[in-house]
Amino acid sequence: MESLDTTILNTAVPTIAQALNVAPLSMKAVLSSYTLSLAVFIPISGWMADRFGTRRVFGSAIALFTLGSFLCGISSNIHLLVACRILQGCGGAMMLPVGRLTMVRTFAKSELIRAMTFVAIPGLIGPMLGPIAGGLIVGYFHWRLIFFVNIPIGLLGLLLVYSHLPDYREAHTPPLDVVGLILFGSGVALLSYVLEVFGEHTLGGWEIGSLLAISVVLLIGYGLHSARTTFPLLRLTLFRLRTFRAAVCGSYFTRIGIGGIPFLFPLLYQVGLGFTPIQSGLLMMPQAIAAMSLKMAMPAILSRFGYRSVLIVNTVMLGVLILLFATIGASTPIWLVVLQVFTFGFFTSLQYTSMNTLVYADVTEEETSKASTISSTMQQMSISFGVAAASLCAAFFIPDRFHSTAPQMIHGIHQAFLVLGAMTIVSASVFVGLKSDDGSAVSQQKIAVPAA
Repeated sequence: MESLDTTILNTAVPTIAQALNVAPLSMKAVLSSYTLSLAVFIPISGWMADRFGTRRVFGSAIALFTLGSFLCGISSNIHLLVACRILQGCGGAMMLPVGRLTMVRTFAKSELIRAMTFVAIPGLIGPMLGPIAGGLIVGYFHWRLIFFVNIPIGLLGLLLVYSHLPDYREAHTPPLDVVGLILFGSGVALLSYVLEVFGEHTLGGWEIGSLLAISVVLLIGYGLHSARTTFPLLRLTLFRLRTFRAAVCGSYFTRIGIGGIPFLFPLLYQVGLGFTPIQSGLLMMPQAIAAMSLKMAMPAILSRFGYRSVLIVNTVMLGVLILLFATIGASTPIWLVVLQVFTFGFFTSLQYTSMNTLVYADVTEEETSKASTISSTMQQMSISFGVAAASLCAAFFIPDRFHSTAPQMIHGIHQAFLVLGAMTIVSASVFVGLKSDDGSAVSQQKIAVPAA
C-alpha cells in the first residue's frame, strides 16, 4: 500500500500541480513531507512495538495510513494536502520498521536474506502497478482517486494483520525517551524544512542560515543527550559495529542520490518530453519489473561475492546509470530508455536488499528493535533529503520554474541527474571499510581458508 501510494503519486505530480495551481517543482513538499513525517515518527516505532506488541502497532499503523489517505483525497489545496500527507506518514512510520522487526525476530540470521527477498516480491507489485495506475487515474478519472485506492487495501490489510501477524512484545519496556524524541524530531523536521525552502524568495540567506544552525544544534544536543541517558531513543552506540555503521551510513548517502530519481522521471517524461501520464507510467514500470523478476537471484549473488564487493561495485554502477539518464532526450529511442530503467531497477533492488540485511549481521537479538529503528529512520531521512536535493539541483539550472520551456526543463533535470549520479558514485567509499567476510553470517558466504 505504501509503495503503491508513492509510485502513483509520483506519476501524477504534474497533473496535481496543475489542479492545485502550483508549479510542478513545488510538489516536492507533498512528497518530502510524507518521508519527513516517517523520519520524525519512526524513532518511536521500536519502543511502541516492544511496549504494545507488533500486531497492535502494525494494525494501528495501517488504520492511520488509510485515514490519512482518505483525507488527502478530499484536500482542496496544497497546504491541506501536505498536512494530510504528514498524517499518512505517522501511520507509515510504524509499518516498515515494525514489519522488518517482525521478520528479524521470526527468522534466523542465516535465513534472513531469503525471507526478506521472498516477502519483498509481493511488495514490489506496488512499484510495478503504481506508475501505470497513476497514469490511468489522472488520464481517465480524477486525481483524488489516487488516494482513495488505499482504502480497500487498508481494510484488507487490517483483516490479514489481525488474522496472521505474530505478536511479539517485550515483558519489560524502558520508559520512552521524550526529551530525545523532541530534540531529534524537531532537529530533523527543521533540517528538512530548510532544504524545502532553500532557494525560495520568501526567506533570505540570513534566515535560512539561522534555521540550519538551530537544526544542527538540536541534532548535536540529541547526540549529547543519548550518550548520557540509560535508555536513549536511538541507541547510537550501535554505530560502533562496523557492519551496522557501513550499512546505515552507506544506505543514507546512497539513497540521497537514488531517492530523487522517482521525482525527476515523471517531470522529465511529462513536462520535458511531453508524454502523457499513461506513457510516463509505462516507462516507470521496467524498474519494478526488473526488481521483482530478478529478486530471487540476489541471495546467490551475495553468497558468491560477499557484501563488500557487491556494495562497492553495485553503488558505482548505480551512479553511472544515473549519469546516463542525462542522455535521455526527445530523440532517444524508447527501447533504450526501457533498457536503462530496467537495468537501474535490478541494481537498485540489489542495493536495497544488501544494505537492509547487512544491518542485522552483528547485532544481538536484544538489539534488533533498536537497529531496525535507526536503520528505518536514516533510510526515510535520506529519501526525504533525496527528493529535496533533486528538486534543488533541477531548480538551480532552470531559470524560471513557473514559466520554463520544455528544453529548459530537460536541461535542468539532466543537470540534476549528473549531480545525483556523482553523489552516488562517491557514496561507494563508505563500503570500502568493510572486510571481505563481513556479513557472512547473513549471506552464508563461503570464505576461502588458506592452506596450512
